[in-house]
Amino acid sequence: MTPIKAQDKEPKKSSAKPAPAKTARKPKAKEAEIPAAAPAAAVAAPVVVAKPVVVAPVIEAADAEVEALFLNKKSDRYYEAIGRRKTAVARVRLFTKGDRDFTVNDKPFGKYFTSKQFVGVVNAPLEKMNCMGRFTITVQVNGGGINAQASAIRHGITRALVMFNADFKKRLKKSGYLTRDPRMKERKKPGLKGARRAPQWAKR
Repeated sequence: MTPIKAQDKEPKKSSAKPAPAKTARKPKAKEAEIPAAAPAAAVAAPVVVAKPVVVAPVIEAADAEVEALFLNKKSDRYYEAIGRRKTAVARVRLFTKGDRDFTVNDKPFGKYFTSKQFVGVVNAPLEKMNCMGRFTITVQVNGGGINAQASAIRHGITRALVMFNADFKKRLKKSGYLTRDPRMKERKKPGLKGARRAPQWAKR
C-alpha cells in the first residue's frame, strides 16, 4: 500500500507549477505592442493637411477689408463738443483735414471777433497745446453777448481737444479752460431796482 501513495503525490506537484507562469506572460507583451502604433498614425495625417489649405487665405482677405474701411472713415472724421458761458452756447467742430479755416456762424473768425481781447480768449487753448493752424474749425454760437460767446467757444474748443487727445486734459484743466464757468447775471427781484438794489429809504 505504501508505494502506491508516493507515486500519486509526485505527479500532482509537477503539473500545478508550470501552467500559470506560461499563460500570464504572453498576453501582456502582445497588448502593449498593438495600441501604441495604431492611434499615432491615425491622428497625424488629417491635422497636417487641413490647416494650410483652408485657414490662411480667409484671414488675409478679412484684414485687407477692415483696413480699407477704417481709412475711409478716418478721412471724414471730426471732433464735436459744446461749450457754455453765461447764457451763450457754442457748438464746436474740429476737422483733422481741410483748408484750416476758422469760421464762426458762417463768417470768418477775424470778421466775427474784431477785438484782440476776444481773439486771445478764443485761441488760448490752441496756443497752449501748440495746435494753431492744425485744424479746420467751425462754430455755431447763440445767446449771450460777445464776451460770453468768446468764452463759450474757448470752452467748446477745449473739450474737443480733449476728445482728440486725452493727454491734453491735464494741462488744459490746470489752466482753467476745461471748467464750465457757471456765473451769470442774477435776475431782478420784485420791489427792488435790480437783483439786490433797493430804492433809497429815508426815516424822516
